[in-house]
Amino acid sequence: MTNISLGKKGENWAEEFLKKHGYKIIEKNFYTPFGQIDIIALDNNILCFIEVKTRRSVYFGFPEEAVSFTKQRKIIKVASLYLKEKRILDTKVRFDVISIVCRDDDYRIKLIRNAFGWDS
Repeated sequence: MTNISLGKKGENWAEEFLKKHGYKIIEKNFYTPFGQIDIIALDNNILCFIEVKTRRSVYFGFPEEAVSFTKQRKIIKVASLYLKEKRILDTKVRFDVISIVCRDDDYRIKLIRNAFGWDS
């Protein structure tokens, strides 16, 4: 399995997980010239921008550790563009990370709510 196919599989697992936990998926893979956001979803009245990280092992660290400060800044920039493009002004926003460690089709998933914020 390539890293790209692993990433896509992880995003599908994340989407299933979010739906089971009451999130409403708004958009997947929102792309801009500055980067992309894996999943945009509503959790009650909070608009969540969700980064999904999938790894085969924790040998080089946990997946969520790959959401570096630089990656957070990119996600925040893309989220700002999304809000501007969609003309969303007054809504609560949250940045979540989904961490997945898998071996074949067996996986462990962890949701980190409010993993970082606008001022990160």
